[in-house]
Formats: sequence, C-alpha cells, structure tokens
Amino acid sequence: MKKIVALLIAAGISMSAFAAPETYGLDANHTFARFSYSHLGFSVQESRFDKTSGKIVLDRAAKTGSVDVTIDTKSVNTGSSLFNSHIQGEDFLDTAKFPTITYKSTKFNFDGDKLATVDGNLTIKGVTKPVTLSITHFQCAPHPMMKKDACGANATAKIKRTEFNAGKYAPNVGDDVTLTFSVESVKE
Repeated sequence: MKKIVALLIAAGISMSAFAAPETYGLDANHTFARFSYSHLGFSVQESRFDKTSGKIVLDRAAKTGSVDVTIDTKSVNTGSSLFNSHIQGEDFLDTAKFPTITYKSTKFNFDGDKLATVDGNLTIKGVTKPVTLSITHFQCAPHPMMKKDACGANATAKIKRTEFNAGKYAPNVGDDVTLTFSVESVKE
C-alpha cells in the first residue's frame, strides 16, 4: 500500500512538472488600459484606451508566463472629442507617428501560487523603459458563459510621462501617471 501511495505522489509531482504553458487571448470587450494624472492640482483626470489586443501565456505549475499587449493610441477616450485630439497630438501621444503603445513582459513573479508582479518593457512614442506591474487581483477559472478556461487580472504601475517624451506642461500638469489595466482573457 505504501508503494502505491508513493507511486501516485511521484506521478502527481512528475505530471505537474510537465504541465504545458497555456495561451490566452485578450477579450477586447473586457480589457481596458487606463491612465490618470493630476491636472494643475485641481483634479485627477482619468482616461482610457478603448482598443487593446494581445496574448498571455501562463504556466501555473512552473510559475512562468509572458504578456504581449498592444494598445491602439488612437482609441484614447478622455470623454471629450476635443481633448482626445489634444492627447493624440505631437506634444503627448503623437498618434500619427506612434499608433501603438506596447508592453512585453520579461518575467512573472509569484508569491506562492498568486501572481504578484510582472516585469516588462513599456514602449510609448518609440521610447522603451522597464516597468513593473503590481497585480492587485488575479484569477483563473472556467468562464461560466463561454465554457472555456479564462484568466483575469487587475494591475497598476506608475510612470513619468517626461521619460516617454510626452511631458508638455509638466510639472503643472502632473508628470506622474498612474496606469491601471483591467484584463480578461480566454484560453485559445
């Protein structure tokens, strides 16, 4: 009996060691990239991008993964069409020359079984800087409507817009920008 239990335990360990990475495509209807900053100290302005695409590869057993996300800069949504045009201009996102923002991970960092942070490279206006995303929520489970496995997460990071050549009016308009990502993805 002890030999059978030992074999089952060994088989379980070896099976988990060979768990394959799983690929998830971002659900464009439930994935949003948002940014906020101080406007002259009067308020914190919050805006978002309406078009985000990408893939997540996750191997929970090995505690590894990757993220490759592309944000359409022309989909910026400030709540004002006039201000959308202003943000898309050369002084800020310069969407005519730089139609996308990208984030490509370099490492997933787990705390036990929970994804805690993701290290990666953020590219805005052709400038690439290392940025660590703090994961504030992470869950993988069967999707009750799609009947497929799904993963979702919320993540935040802080950047300085002057480091990405988007510093017009700084420091009066805040240089510190908080990035917030709400992500849902479905297994391919």
